[in-house]
Amino acid sequence: MSENDRYDPERHHRQSMRASWWDYAAGGWYFVTICTQHRLTLFGDVLPEDDRLIRLTPAGEMVSHCWRTLGTQFAFAAVDAFVVMPNHLHGIVAIRSTVPPIPERTRAPDTRPNGTLAGSIGRIIQAFKSETTVAYIRAVQHDGWEPVDGRLWQRGYHDHVIRDSADLERVRSYIAANPQRWLLDTLHPSNTTRSHST
Repeated sequence: MSENDRYDPERHHRQSMRASWWDYAAGGWYFVTICTQHRLTLFGDVLPEDDRLIRLTPAGEMVSHCWRTLGTQFAFAAVDAFVVMPNHLHGIVAIRSTVPPIPERTRAPDTRPNGTLAGSIGRIIQAFKSETTVAYIRAVQHDGWEPVDGRLWQRGYHDHVIRDSADLERVRSYIAANPQRWLLDTLHPSNTTRSHST
């Protein structure tokens, strides 16, 4: 192993996008953004004649269907406003706080459980990515969809904990207006030097 291959906590640290003050296995409303790997525009185009609308590809239709039906897979979750963009998805997920708390453990108090917690937004996104990736790869093999290099989605995702009804309405408006801002969107492939912000 070379010096460059060794793990360096300073050099290899990935900053967490999770809010340290929030219990992600608790109930709540989440605004989620998930992006394709390399910002590939696999899911459709914004119509030039009406920039409020998206023309979804078959891949975009598949992603839309999988997101819309999350509530059938996760009885504790419900989908609110969402939009499938050419290379990303914005959506709101509500989680009911019906998952029992994690029982006291006999291990050291600073030990964290491995894996994604049941009933969490992380578990939902993990399942969604897995389901859509399997469906996409199957369609590449059988229906001639555009191949992807390694993975369909970027590692991780961005989330925002929705705090109140005013915040919810702001996020819903942002989602609805997203197609109109596509050319200026920080996730547009031509805007690679700009950082993503919501």
